[in-house]
Amino acid sequence: MGHKEFRLFDDNFMSKVFEDNCEGVELLLHIIMNMPELKVIRARTQYSIKNLLGRSIRLDIDAVDAVGKKYNIEVQRGDKGAGIKRARYNSSVIDANALLPGSDVDDLPETYVIFITENDVLGEDKPIYHIERVIQETGQNFNDEEHIIYVNGTYRGDTPLGKLMHDFSCKNPDDMYYKVLADCTRYYKEDEKGVDAMCRIMEELIDSEKREIVLRMLADGKLSCEKIAEYAGISIEVVNDLKNEL
Repeated sequence: MGHKEFRLFDDNFMSKVFEDNCEGVELLLHIIMNMPELKVIRARTQYSIKNLLGRSIRLDIDAVDAVGKKYNIEVQRGDKGAGIKRARYNSSVIDANALLPGSDVDDLPETYVIFITENDVLGEDKPIYHIERVIQETGQNFNDEEHIIYVNGTYRGDTPLGKLMHDFSCKNPDDMYYKVLADCTRYYKEDEKGVDAMCRIMEELIDSEKREIVLRMLADGKLSCEKIAEYAGISIEVVNDLKNEL
């Protein structure tokens, strides 16, 4: 895929566009949360955190607003990467890493795990889905301040959300509605420095794809680490390091 073909639904490109871009992340949250006054004070992309057993997850976008609420925004082309239990897992790991030793659980921040998916993963033809815990006997919200949101990337209504999903699928920055997204997209597609940066990203993408193939072979368990290293053209040390991630 050439750099001109990248869209915001493409993981590596999206990460670069929103890297150190609080204004862009703020735009996403203004529209998705329907809160134009929301102020993002920190945003970082491809942020890794570990659970208590040492297994890592990498958050596409990790953000905090001015009142301490935490947001994990995941952009997913494939349905599998936005599964229901993936949302649950992300939320639990964020909670587990939110408190310092000795802190009271009542100090847990309010959290939002937001999936922006290219397809309508939940399949009910809604623009957006809000998932909350409910007390079944009363119908009342449990109010644990843990929220999960799915945004349907196929939605194209004449609304801010519909325009945002259009921009996520758009290859040409001139066709985008939102200037902050168009300007960043144009930089990485047309500016010499931006294009150079994307060329490096494309090289990293090839390495990333090889990494995923090696992880699948390790999980399959049919080949020795030595054979996997031979077939993938990498060192046995690298294979052993990847094995430790499983």
